[in-house]
Amino acid sequence: MMFIVGLIYPLPSVCHADDLVRLRYNHPTLVVDLGVGLWAFPMPMDWDRDGDLDLVVGCPDKPSNGVYLFENPSPKGNYSSPKGEKFPTFKPPVRLGGPAKQFLSLSYVGNQPHILAGNEEFPNFRDADWKTTKKVHPDKNVATVKHLRGNFWRYADYDGDGAHDLIVGHDVWDSFGFFDTNDWYKGYRSDGSWSRGNLRGFIYWLRNTATDAEPKYAEAEQLKSIDGNALETYGWPTQNYADFDGDGDFDFVCGEFLDGFTFFRNVGTRQAPKWNPGVKLAPRMDLQMIVPHAVDWDADGDVDLVVGDEDGRVALVEHTGKLVDGVPQFAAPRYFRQEQDEVDLGVLATPVGVDWDGDGDDDLLAGNSAGYVLFLENLSGPKVASPKWAEAKKLESDTAPSGSAATTQGNTVPIRVMAGPNGSIQGPAEAKWGYTTIGVADWDGDGLSDVIINSIWGLVHWYRNEGTRTAPKLGKPAPIQVAWSGAPPKPAWNWWNPRDNDLVTSWRTTPMAVDFTGDGLCDLVMLDHEGFLCLWERRREGRGVVLSPPRRAIVDESDKPLHLNAGQGGRSGRRKLTVVDWDGDGRLDLLVNGRNAEVWRGLEPKRGSDGDTVYGFAKAGDAAERNIEGHDTSPTTVDFDGNGIRDLVIGAEDGRLYFLENPRAAKK
Repeated sequence: MMFIVGLIYPLPSVCHADDLVRLRYNHPTLVVDLGVGLWAFPMPMDWDRDGDLDLVVGCPDKPSNGVYLFENPSPKGNYSSPKGEKFPTFKPPVRLGGPAKQFLSLSYVGNQPHILAGNEEFPNFRDADWKTTKKVHPDKNVATVKHLRGNFWRYADYDGDGAHDLIVGHDVWDSFGFFDTNDWYKGYRSDGSWSRGNLRGFIYWLRNTATDAEPKYAEAEQLKSIDGNALETYGWPTQNYADFDGDGDFDFVCGEFLDGFTFFRNVGTRQAPKWNPGVKLAPRMDLQMIVPHAVDWDADGDVDLVVGDEDGRVALVEHTGKLVDGVPQFAAPRYFRQEQDEVDLGVLATPVGVDWDGDGDDDLLAGNSAGYVLFLENLSGPKVASPKWAEAKKLESDTAPSGSAATTQGNTVPIRVMAGPNGSIQGPAEAKWGYTTIGVADWDGDGLSDVIINSIWGLVHWYRNEGTRTAPKLGKPAPIQVAWSGAPPKPAWNWWNPRDNDLVTSWRTTPMAVDFTGDGLCDLVMLDHEGFLCLWERRREGRGVVLSPPRRAIVDESDKPLHLNAGQGGRSGRRKLTVVDWDGDGRLDLLVNGRNAEVWRGLEPKRGSDGDTVYGFAKAGDAAERNIEGHDTSPTTVDFDGNGIRDLVIGAEDGRLYFLENPRAAKK
């Protein structure tokens, strides 16, 4: 969607499901990060039985649910040749079937792979049957847990007696608080510290007292270290049982709900394990909700980790072969790569169509759950209906904004907003998320497109473009300033207070910058702190321009202010939108997230009861039939083919972009 001051762009109304198609890179030589949609559960195995390890990856999200095969094209058994087959360029994914359940895991009993999801096994997965399951245990939950989320089950011979036991990792939210209570978002003290407990991840052993052919499992035993404390992670334990320190017995390396790994060293024997307290390992993943799988990926004799990230990517965290004080040393994550296929901009992609590099065609900028802002460059030039795309790049700026973290690269840093320990309404377990949703507009009137960001914080910033039309360069971030008459308002559930003139509003909602009133000044249309869709109007004051406090001047057919989200806490905000003349009648319409994109047709503006102009909208249905909604969608508009009619692009939870041609184009 273009946010250029003073321009109006048209869009369509109702289409058929098969008209909503995913954008592809259309770039045959391009190599990009390997990935599925939201959540990657990697299961490295020789799927095609050609002697090398392929990647089978489960993806339980919507709309990309399924189990996918990424074929490894390396020569048979060759992991360390000069060609670098340790990091092969995988083939594009092939969907093996579905539905994919949460918490898929791979175990080996003898040389045979077994796939579990919780306490259920898929006996026919080799036949692409992902529906038939058998229970390996009557209970999904082997401990007294009220709020269970992560639930990881694996076969392993824990005590070296030749029979494979069950090792279960439970993710416990009882002390942290869970999302089905009325006050689960009220965990912060006034100083920003967390008043509740941590997420907790525990490991349980269910001994097989019989045989692999006819197993019988004893009662679950919670594993504890030699100091008497439970083996514990920060939730989401994703336990892996293998000889990580090379001493002949088996240890644990666990993931967690955040981004790190914990090593529990076996100081007993193979037959009678005893556990040292956990030690945090050095590597950190880019995101969180990580899923490691232990395997000797490079066939060098030590145990590596193949790790799924929350955004669907999969990385190798390689064992270096070194120990420090008995602790295995792992290299930093290196993300696997694949031949180009469908465009992927990360979980909950929030695209904006704009000619960012001034070459006459529409590119895409986008935020995502990781908190980045990405630039997807259109390489085709104007008037190409199905463009060729470059690999997305992270936009950089002079410095990082308040509440974010970034790694210095030269004189600039990638823009990345993250919650940190207290920036998410939903608690410190969401520290690595940013949920950037963006607007692009000439905010300061200098003829160059700037970037405006809302995020997990709800604190709206902008980045001034200090470059040129064809070589944009973003400067230091600055808060959007509002001419408040008193103290700035904020959501009632925020523990922190805005500074003077700051704009703090509903989290994870689009800051739509557009000349909404038609006076040549760039206004702001977005949700206010109570979930009403409001107009922040720009007005001239002296020699400058100020942003007025919001008016609830955007109404429905009954002249009631549009209350797009009345939810509280974490259920607030989350609305993504664009403003455009969708039906070509000369009035601005709204496209709002929904099953795909809700169309709200603009009505003739009129005077309200207070004498000010109000802008009415009537809900006209969905832009398409297909339901692609996960958490939410994010609509924008583009004109790839240069016909003067804006088409629709929707970012979805799976990071893919869904294109819909404007039906008015066929009538033109």
